[in-house]
Amino acid sequence: MRFVSADTGGALLTEDYEPIGLIATAAVLVERPYRTATLSRVRYANPFDYDMSGRQAVRDEAFLAVELAREVKPDIVHLDSTIGGIEVRKLDDPTIDALTITDRGKEVWKDLAKDLQPLAKKFWEETGIEIVAIGKSSVPVRIAEIYAGLYTAKWAIERARKEGKVIVGLPRYMSVEIRSGKIYGESLDPREGGLFGEIKAETKGIGWELYPNPLVRRFMVLEVWKE
Repeated sequence: MRFVSADTGGALLTEDYEPIGLIATAAVLVERPYRTATLSRVRYANPFDYDMSGRQAVRDEAFLAVELAREVKPDIVHLDSTIGGIEVRKLDDPTIDALTITDRGKEVWKDLAKDLQPLAKKFWEETGIEIVAIGKSSVPVRIAEIYAGLYTAKWAIERARKEGKVIVGLPRYMSVEIRSGKIYGESLDPREGGLFGEIKAETKGIGWELYPNPLVRRFMVLEVWKE
């Protein structure tokens, strides 16, 4: 099977490691053997003006995933929303009310469905491809999360060239290495079978350090500065 998936990750941090806002939404094409992406796309957000309720992330993921899926024609699209793998085109109010999620989660999804249900329905009618809200159990979603971390590192490099220094938080259980002309990242979870990713980037004149976030277990901090 060929998958398109999307996820949002990476946060701009203060000097005290408090998150300001999220940075990168990544959509990826994932093919066998399902360890990395064949193709990726990114959409950057403004972390200084970010809706942390989850609405912005899910909307950005859905629209970017559909954009990539129209190009590459996968078998299915996976979104990072853990509501049981339900087809997004079927998310009407009665279906949302029946979900085993919090009342707040239901309200968020009723709001999201106003945009995403018509998008998914139209896409399915045109292509026969389902968009499912499957969440973190999906390996392709996890690969998209790793790519969101890679693009966060790229964003940090570009911002450090202007600002001098940037501190960002990576998605859970992942590390990055800034190499000559590229950024490499991999899962730190040994149970995930060696998931990894790589993107091109201009890396000259940049210093960096990676270390654990002292406030939040499972997350790494990346500091980038202009040398």
